[in-house]
Amino acid sequence: MADEVLSQFTQAKQEVQKTVTRNLRIGIIGTGWIAESHIQSYLKQPDVEIVAAADLIPGKARAFLEKWAPALADSVRYYPDHHALLEAEPDLDAVSVCTYNRTHAVCTIDALNHGVSVLLEKPMCVTTDEAVAICRAEKQSGKVLSIGFQPRFDENMKMIKRIVESGALGEVYYIQTGGGRRRGIPNSTFIEQSTAGIGALGDIGCYSLDMVLNAVGYPKPLTVSGYISDFFGKNPKYNNPADAARFNVDDFAAAFVRLEGGIILDFRIAWAMHADSPGDTILFGKEGALRIPATDCWNGSVGGAMTLYHDVAGERTETTIPILKNNPAKGGLFDQKIRSFLDAVLAGAVAPVPSSQILYNQAIIDGILQSAQAGREIEISIPEI
Repeated sequence: MADEVLSQFTQAKQEVQKTVTRNLRIGIIGTGWIAESHIQSYLKQPDVEIVAAADLIPGKARAFLEKWAPALADSVRYYPDHHALLEAEPDLDAVSVCTYNRTHAVCTIDALNHGVSVLLEKPMCVTTDEAVAICRAEKQSGKVLSIGFQPRFDENMKMIKRIVESGALGEVYYIQTGGGRRRGIPNSTFIEQSTAGIGALGDIGCYSLDMVLNAVGYPKPLTVSGYISDFFGKNPKYNNPADAARFNVDDFAAAFVRLEGGIILDFRIAWAMHADSPGDTILFGKEGALRIPATDCWNGSVGGAMTLYHDVAGERTETTIPILKNNPAKGGLFDQKIRSFLDAVLAGAVAPVPSSQILYNQAIIDGILQSAQAGREIEISIPEI
């Protein structure tokens, strides 16, 4: 059910040594749309107790619990913001940060400074500076911070990484990636600078970047030449007139990024366009290439069977990599995201989606915006954490 909410718009098995014998006390900061998936997954976990929720809109947090967990509505404690929640709940083990993008950084940093582990929804934040501050707070706190990239748990995504790591492609030197929707502009807080900060780039672009960057080991980004536009979002012909009037983020972005190791990344992402897709994802290597079909509505999935292009005994050969089914016993991808985070908290282990990687993802997104504004290629500078 949690994955179905998102659909609207095998890692090595490790034995977790639990260090907490009681239920984990969880708070939810921000009770909008994405929080629905969080609470649905938390309710499936046998060792979780949802104790607190916060939202800036009066009454919204309680209404959220009454809808999704009515049996808990009278026992959960409600707060007007994350500050009040963190101050009043000193025994929290972890929080889900499900607020709009502009407040991801402050909510996460404050939670870490209070000694609380954090599952932070994507995108990590808006700027590189914010991402750096988050990573420094995490390092100082010693707590677990995982970023909400549930596509990592898809068997097909893991297969992409295994293919690269197997050496079947040889040294990867060029990557074309992206995705989008012919028409798929969201509304609510997604489309204004004051709340979202970034548009399609942060909403679905971060997924596309993670798919390929994770596969090739997350090399550091060096330079970027970026472009953004908002032709569809601001046009009442293609968007609700009221939403078009307040739309001031990107609905399309493209970039040419140089990565460490001599890899070139050719990227494009769209909430709306006059096409069904900006193209398949392709990884070019010196020994082979991998084509990953695009999807109609990009949300971190694979659009069909992948194709491996390589030579066998001097003959050009194509190998079909069939779609892999996810193990239903593990639950949906969102459930796996939640469970992996909880297990890391219990064990004091490394986060399943570490901030040290997503820092690079965020730096590319921020770099695209800065380059587009400057009208030229720029260097990407990431300070030491």
